[in-house]
Amino acid sequence: MEWTDEGIVLGVRRHGESSAIVELLTRAHGRHLGLVRGGAGSRMRPLLQPGNSVSAVWRARLDEHLGMYALEGTRLRAATLLGSSHAVYGVTHLAALARLLPERDPHEDIYWMLQGTLDDFEDAGVAAVHLIHFELAMLAELGFGLALDNCAVTGETTDLIYVSPKSGGAVSRAAGEPWRDRLLPLPAFLREGEGGANSWSDQDLLDGFRLTGLFLLRHVLEPRGQGHSDARDGFINAVTRRRGRSAVP
Repeated sequence: MEWTDEGIVLGVRRHGESSAIVELLTRAHGRHLGLVRGGAGSRMRPLLQPGNSVSAVWRARLDEHLGMYALEGTRLRAATLLGSSHAVYGVTHLAALARLLPERDPHEDIYWMLQGTLDDFEDAGVAAVHLIHFELAMLAELGFGLALDNCAVTGETTDLIYVSPKSGGAVSRAAGEPWRDRLLPLPAFLREGEGGANSWSDQDLLDGFRLTGLFLLRHVLEPRGQGHSDARDGFINAVTRRRGRSAVP
């Protein structure tokens, strides 16, 4: 068995004296592990950092085997990402999210979205917006997508400013007014037609993480006996410290 694909490094763990088991999110073969000879050595360390993009050749005698990777770097982002705390936390959290996907199950849209998110981590606020979108995309990919295109009560497609914490459906201003204290805010950058560059406020970021965090916990993490990663909390704290706001509870 042999295939060639492009991938993004999610994690690495030492195996034996000098080898390493490398976990990639690949474009066509999904989340996939493989053994890299010499992967624990200093020569390979700069390549095998989470967030780096690689060209991968995977070989194994049988498809169900762990197999061997031969890797070449195509975009080594890690050196730049390690320069800021929000990026370090963000990459770690993105890898944790990607691990929620079934192994060896292709999710090409998520692959491209992960790559785009990693390419735009320089600005903390922009990175936060991308990460919230990525969390929403993961919810949808895992079968728990939120219905944010029209009002769950009236069917209207305009003036959607709330989300029902029960159904995950958007609610218009008029329909939600009597229950506004029980509804979640829908950030401007998640509303149809309002997602342009910088069309978000500091409060929008906090509201966005609160929104995605609730549904990730309820539908994905808690059924697996998990909670939010420390890296997610670290990312939110790093972003809000930079922007002078309180972190999401």
